[in-house]
Amino acid sequence: MAKKTEVTVEEKLRTLYDLQLIDSRIDEIRNVRGELPLEVEDLEDEVEGLKTRLEKLNGNLEEITEEIANKKNLIEEAKSLIKKYGDQQKNVRNNREFNSLTKEVEFQELEIELADKHIKEFKVQIEQKKEVIAQTKERLSERDNHLKHKKGELDDILKETEKEEKALIDKSLEYENLIESRLLSAYKRIRENVKNGLAIVPIERGASGGSFFTIPPQVQMEIASRKKIITDEHSGRILVDPALADEEKQRMEDMFAAI
Repeated sequence: MAKKTEVTVEEKLRTLYDLQLIDSRIDEIRNVRGELPLEVEDLEDEVEGLKTRLEKLNGNLEEITEEIANKKNLIEEAKSLIKKYGDQQKNVRNNREFNSLTKEVEFQELEIELADKHIKEFKVQIEQKKEVIAQTKERLSERDNHLKHKKGELDDILKETEKEEKALIDKSLEYENLIESRLLSAYKRIRENVKNGLAIVPIERGASGGSFFTIPPQVQMEIASRKKIITDEHSGRILVDPALADEEKQRMEDMFAAI
């Protein structure tokens, strides 16, 4: 087996910077989507919650309607018993029986009075429930339409970027496999710790890209020599010289255009 050729520092820097450019492009695509996936997820949860609430409210309405029917049946039974006891009073033989039947009549009359009271209360509850149901339906319709709109936006963005994002993710993995594990771990760690995800930056106007801290001329010469990997002492980012960055940007732009 032929001996593996030693990778130079310059080649490592180029591969690292290429990976950075690819990952930055993926970041841009995902930033275009922004908070839309989370918005859609929240809206889906809200719509489901409103549907569940509506089902519960309709279930409560059916229960109250059934209770009213039960109370009406109770009233009819009580009226029937009052008539029965009234007929029996006509044929009693003594005051004790008459008084006993009178108490039964009074009890049934109280039952009717109480049932009527409950029916009135239930009818008030029905009106309240219907009002809440109407408001919930209106809210559900509004949120459901909003969800459809947001899903449409997200679907359009996904259609535009899905193919490119997948190709770039594959490329990112491909480039990761070309980088030794120690450097790759450092790159990923820096990316996680910086706000814009830029772990590798070129020197711009004598300073680290995106920084105002000037890099000493001697260090700039070392970076330009591409003989060792140098990090910015302030941000921790890996530094590359502008010429190398420009070359790799052009190469990656051609690659992106071909995807």
